[in-house]
Amino acid sequence: MKTSIKQLKSYLLLWGTQSLSTLGSSMTAYALGLWLYKSTGSALKTALLTVCSYAPYVAMSIFAGALSDKWNKKRTMLVCDLFAAFTTIAAFMLVKKGSLAPWHLYILNALNGLMNTVQQPASEVAATQLIPKEYYQKTGALRSLSQSMNTILTPVLATMLFAFGGISAVMTVDLITFSAAFMVLLLFIKIPEPKHTEKTDVSIISSAMEGLSWLKANPLILKLIFFLSGINLIASAYNAALSPMILSKSNGGEGVLGMVNFCVGAATFLGTFIASSTRPPKSRIKAICLSLFVSMSTENFMLAFSDSPVVWCAAAVLGWLFIPYMGANLDVVFRSTIPADMQGRVYSCRNTLQFFTIPVGYLSGGILIDKVFEPFMSGQASDTLFVSLFGSGKGSGAAMLFAILGVSGVAVCVIFSLLLKKEKE
Repeated sequence: MKTSIKQLKSYLLLWGTQSLSTLGSSMTAYALGLWLYKSTGSALKTALLTVCSYAPYVAMSIFAGALSDKWNKKRTMLVCDLFAAFTTIAAFMLVKKGSLAPWHLYILNALNGLMNTVQQPASEVAATQLIPKEYYQKTGALRSLSQSMNTILTPVLATMLFAFGGISAVMTVDLITFSAAFMVLLLFIKIPEPKHTEKTDVSIISSAMEGLSWLKANPLILKLIFFLSGINLIASAYNAALSPMILSKSNGGEGVLGMVNFCVGAATFLGTFIASSTRPPKSRIKAICLSLFVSMSTENFMLAFSDSPVVWCAAAVLGWLFIPYMGANLDVVFRSTIPADMQGRVYSCRNTLQFFTIPVGYLSGGILIDKVFEPFMSGQASDTLFVSLFGSGKGSGAAMLFAILGVSGVAVCVIFSLLLKKEKE
């Protein structure tokens, strides 16, 4: 145990401080999302916050990875984090002046997404350099642990701080956590650069194409990426619908939304221990497919057909319990298959192909709720089949969307399970 801690000392320090900073950023995003939905009452306008974050991330990722492979990883992370902090400071100043508007948030989120485009592949390579290969699955579980704690603590802490001092109090904590993570990375963590086995003087476009060529030559990884792209489309529409449904239902509200988010975090927290304590599966691909099938075949349907907060919380547990196990195995497959000096390029191509469906899902979810399903459900008589299935009043349209997402999620899992079965792990 002591040996493993010594070997992972730098990574654990990086993981711990970056997780703390991520918690601060998530609290700010949560508080601003609540503020925007309460101000506008629109699922679409709230979903646009995430769309603006992911649009530049998806559009520029394929080129950012090529730059990341050429640039020093530590300096890249520091510069990107610092720029992201400046966007928080800008929002903080607008709040203090009382002039914060939705379009300000869209622009700031887009700038944040642009910085994350370059920072994320650099962070992935940095982690690979700091982690011995035999600890890939355990550190993958650690990442799920930080995500689960983030999910548990974000709504609780953000709501408390928001009630105590408004959005500015949440942003202040965000900036404090950022400062701690920034100084630790600057002063105490040394990140070795991977050895380059190829020429580094090629153009950015040629370098980016190398990442695509590598994926084309490795169909297992490429099919996994497209599988996750379909899952992300469904999951992002789910995220776009969750808050509007729970906040709009008569037995919902901010407290219930916080409880559901807490259950998501608690489930992923428990799932982290499942991922870190179980033996490596005989087939990691099968483990990934089964985990996602359980998630897709339970939570969406339970949210669609019930008005009970207890059932919503149970749905959150079933939907997220095995996600850390899936993520840990996925992490091992990627890190052990992709060469270290190619990871920036390949991960960035992965980001474009796997995550382009996220802004599409958020945008589609917001539009479908505001323009299609809510108007459709509001026009239904009280004795119709749709009302008996999804309820009545505002929020019933979002419930109807969850049913469609459930069917779509099961279909995606079945189709790609059959496709991946043909590939050797």
